[in-house]
Amino acid sequence: MLRYLTSIPKRYRRFLRLGLYVVIVTGMTQGCIPQKETIYFQNYEKDKDYQNPYNDLTSLTERYVLRPNDVLYIQVTTSNPKISEFFNPNRSTGSNSQLSQSLYTYLIDDSMHIDFPFVGKVDLRGCTLQQAKYKMQKVLQPMVSDAHVKMRLANNYFVILGEVGNPGRIQMDKEQITIFEAIGLAGDIKTFGKRKEIKIVRPWKDGYQTLYLDITDNNIVGSDQFYVYPNDIIYVRPMKAKSFGIGETFSFGMISSVLAIYLTIRAITQ
Repeated sequence: MLRYLTSIPKRYRRFLRLGLYVVIVTGMTQGCIPQKETIYFQNYEKDKDYQNPYNDLTSLTERYVLRPNDVLYIQVTTSNPKISEFFNPNRSTGSNSQLSQSLYTYLIDDSMHIDFPFVGKVDLRGCTLQQAKYKMQKVLQPMVSDAHVKMRLANNYFVILGEVGNPGRIQMDKEQITIFEAIGLAGDIKTFGKRKEIKIVRPWKDGYQTLYLDITDNNIVGSDQFYVYPNDIIYVRPMKAKSFGIGETFSFGMISSVLAIYLTIRAITQ
């Protein structure tokens, strides 16, 4: 290799040095991620011209409005066990809990109705989960005065994609979780994930709502945008460094190797 380098005409050697210099500078600028891009819960209020982009939290529950193709788990209990069995037919008392739960699930159709045994079609348009529960109790009241309705979403999950450890569809154990809980369930954001511009696509009334979150900003905690709801789609986009082909294995060791080659060539070609 040294014989080849010394044979290069002098008029081309400076272009070779310039090319290596560009490679080194590009690698150092693109590969080094500023600490401010990766740390959570930073206080930006001391920064000049900072304006808090997050709204105050108005309510925590009853944010999710039911949609077509949602699946509801509904169980009716009364003081009379025989009447309870009347509204919960084919109840399983065995060990197969998944089968038992499936006997209580009801799909919301395109017209926002469920077909409930001995009651018929129940309209749930515009209802939150709590409102749907009250409506079911009202529908049952003429038949059973002491009916108690247990209701929850059976398809209670969110989807997370992009630069996270474990992308995919993730089950939630409650009706809403924080954005940090969601990221934790997905195995945290990878090194080159863009934490300042996390995109959330959320079912909203007759369409979808798109939100952009900066989770490095401490003001997101407890704000109106702090929570993730069922059927949310979360996307963590990669930083530009990754689009240039720089992966998580990129390190200062690689920069040092390129720099050593450059210095060797410079010493020979001068």
